[in-house]
Amino acid sequence: MAAPEDHVKILPFEMERMQSTWENQVEINLSESGVHPLTLGELVDEQDDRDSLLQVGLGYPQTNGTIPLRSAIAAMYPGATPDHVHVTNGGSEANFCSTWSLLEPGDEVVMMAPNYMQTWGLARAFAGTVLEWPLRERDGRWRPDVDQLRSLLTPRTRLLLLCNPNNPTGACFDGATLDAICHEAGRHGTWVLSDEIYRGAELDGHETPSIWGRYDRAIVTSGLSKAYGLPGLRIGWVVGPPSFVANTWAYHDYTSIAPGAVNDRLAALALLPSRRARLLERTRGILNANLPALATWLSQRSRLFSFAPPEAGAIVYARYHRPVNSTTLTTRLREEKSVLMVPGDHFGMDGYLRIGFGGPAHDLFEGLSRLESILQVGTDADGSELTLRGLSSR
Repeated sequence: MAAPEDHVKILPFEMERMQSTWENQVEINLSESGVHPLTLGELVDEQDDRDSLLQVGLGYPQTNGTIPLRSAIAAMYPGATPDHVHVTNGGSEANFCSTWSLLEPGDEVVMMAPNYMQTWGLARAFAGTVLEWPLRERDGRWRPDVDQLRSLLTPRTRLLLLCNPNNPTGACFDGATLDAICHEAGRHGTWVLSDEIYRGAELDGHETPSIWGRYDRAIVTSGLSKAYGLPGLRIGWVVGPPSFVANTWAYHDYTSIAPGAVNDRLAALALLPSRRARLLERTRGILNANLPALATWLSQRSRLFSFAPPEAGAIVYARYHRPVNSTTLTTRLREEKSVLMVPGDHFGMDGYLRIGFGGPAHDLFEGLSRLESILQVGTDADGSELTLRGLSSR
């Protein structure tokens, strides 16, 4: 038996723990990065589908996803077959099984930053060494520097972690950039895992290019929670080479074993081409209704906030120009105003807030009003300084 000090230690996933603890206890939740979820009635809106749903047996389904669901997912990735797809309980389990199956102690991992920090914690636990590849804000957009990536990758780099469209910035990376990334990874045989769970939630309606098909060691993780407005179905997937996908299934046997039978059936319905198009149209409609007003609100307070407009996803990553720690700020906002936002600390970037704008517009602007009241913006006698009342400095 291994000694206790040899056990894998998972560090706390700060953002997820904060959301899980408080998201159902506040009046206004602006911590979410997806759109307001659909109801079951909105998803299953035809009588034939409702009748067929009542016939679903409540036993174990095919544990890596049924053929109809895996076929529907494969159809979104040119050249993929059901053997290229493994269905999981949410994108988080897809990330978990993928990193667990790939990494060993002593491996190095390079991670695009900022990023969804689940993969950072998993890589730290399974490999030990994680190097950050930071996005840079240039000309009002967040962009990766492939030259810098080249300097970070070595023969010891087992895995490169991407998030495209990006969480929390909302940036999208084009095909030429993805090809250049894959070229650099290929020089060392590095696997590339691209979390594409926001793909389909682009504000301009043009789907972000996928990493799929650009490299023989490229892996996609995704799911129905963000772009589709179906987080409660807990359906995610891994798409990759069949041998890799089969290996992640073996790891899935040690976690949740299988997706829920009803969830699998509902996901297959959601991904029927006509319904999928309708769900994504709904998402983009919400985003394009809310973002312009949010951008105006932030721009009118330019001495307090600056931001690069997101290209996808229901999130704005806003920098605030005041000397207060982001966790301190969001904690007070929650405790005093019952509003939940994600502090930049949770992405390793103090001085930022991730603001979700995919919910009802009334909640969004009431939450922003409460944030403004916490900040207590005013001017000094000479009109040159804005002050914060009651908040300690960093």
